Amino acid sequence: MREKKEKQREQDVPGARRAEKSESVPIESYNSPKTKHTNENARIVFSGLIFVFFFALVLVAGYLLFKTVTIWTLSVALVVAVLMLFTVHIASQWEKIVILRFGRFSRTVGPGLYFTIPFIEHIALRADLRVMLTGFGAEETLTSDLVPVNVDAVIFWVVWDAEKACVEVEDYYDSVTLSAQTALRDAIGRKSIADLVMQRVELDQELRSAVEEKANAWGISVLYVEIRDIVIPKDLQSDMAAEAKAEREKDARIVLAEVESDIASMLLEAVKIYREDEMAYKLRSMHLLSEGVKESKGTIVIPSAYAEGFSEEIAKGVSL
Repeated sequence: MREKKEKQREQDVPGARRAEKSESVPIESYNSPKTKHTNENARIVFSGLIFVFFFALVLVAGYLLFKTVTIWTLSVALVVAVLMLFTVHIASQWEKIVILRFGRFSRTVGPGLYFTIPFIEHIALRADLRVMLTGFGAEETLTSDLVPVNVDAVIFWVVWDAEKACVEVEDYYDSVTLSAQTALRDAIGRKSIADLVMQRVELDQELRSAVEEKANAWGISVLYVEIRDIVIPKDLQSDMAAEAKAEREKDARIVLAEVESDIASMLLEAVKIYREDEMAYKLRSMHLLSEGVKESKGTIVIPSAYAEGFSEEIAKGVSL
């Protein structure tokens, strides 16, 4: 019975389970991988072709010279093929290869075909010159007003000097990540929760400058740093919402008071004008009366001086 109930619950809330899985995905899952498997496969295939080509070439040359294939011919072909395997290499379009000779920096090569001296030179680093994406975060970090927050961010960076990336730092990829995370925690500790939420663009620029200052010595340039998400405690979210609502009501009342003050000032000026000029007051009264008649769609009868004079003449005739 329990198994049936559990299966029924899983069928009832598939969307909720998918949401929980999506929310639990760490920000580091978006990182650019250190190892490019397609690139490794291409190099392996090319090395295999080089080995087979020179091995077959020496065998054919030995057969043409001695009219037979001996154990010595096979040995020489194997040695030559191995030497060429350590000599001829390829680099992808986005790669820069750092080569050391007797342990000291010799040169950088690539992309395309390049050669090394076997057992004397070796490849120290294959630097990827494409724009790299690294996700990092700061969990339960206290702001300047002692509010614990979780912040997720991403950084876009690129290697511009393969020699420095190889010689100046042991692992430039992890160094960029840890440097960005440290800078994020330091920036959060200097800001209040309100500044952290409202000044995200300024925080992005601050993080970029902080990481760039360190990474520039490693031959790395930071292109962008973007805050992806800021998570604050739920009880604090309700308090901040109430504070924001009160602030909006305060602003609305201030605006209303300013409007009423402006209206009162205009009415005071109008009163002064009407007090000094009686004709202006009468015109204003007639205008208001006319507007009232238009709105009510009625008719108004106003006695005139002509009507008063006509009435007086009729009264005199009747008396005679």
